[in-house]
Amino acid sequence: MEEQKKIRIVILIGSVRPGNYTSKAAAVVADEFGKDPRVEVAVVHPEDYHLALPGMPDAGSRAAELRSLVAEAAAVVIATPEYHGSFSAAIKMVIENLGFPSALAGKPVALLGVAAGSIGAIKSIEALRGVVSHVGALPLPMPVSLAHVHKLFAEDGSVTDAGAEKLLRALARSVLDYLRRAVCPTMTLERLLREGGTAAA
Repeated sequence: MEEQKKIRIVILIGSVRPGNYTSKAAAVVADEFGKDPRVEVAVVHPEDYHLALPGMPDAGSRAAELRSLVAEAAAVVIATPEYHGSFSAAIKMVIENLGFPSALAGKPVALLGVAAGSIGAIKSIEALRGVVSHVGALPLPMPVSLAHVHKLFAEDGSVTDAGAEKLLRALARSVLDYLRRAVCPTMTLERLLREGGTAAA
């Protein structure tokens, strides 16, 4: 029997600050994805890709590699801190380097925001939702916004707040539920039609 192709999920990190809380929150989401043996997770840190400013040539950057990674994903999680009432410049740089048409087009996208303030990352998530929709992606309902993020994690990155952990793990499960209901059946049907195979009983 042919081995089942893994479901690739890409997590885009919107902070480049050493020890940032965005990455710590995203790591919990990635850990929940990792519990499903059918899932393969790729975590993108913008600083690793040497991305060019919009309008500048890609020479020396790994933008093409990033576009390919996202294009092959079944779903994407975008994680950002809230800076000055909006999402980070780092995540906007990532989105700008995903091309036009965007590699995000047609893909389900879950949104995760973190903030030190008491109202969380609501403004950044709403602003990011507009951009994600504009490039043709499908922002999923129930984004996660974490307030007082500096109080939610230990020095080693482990989450210390049960409520925050529950929200982060629920975000991962909601992505998988959406894929199982809306995306994977279509992908399987497309493969069967293309290859002329038959579905397993």
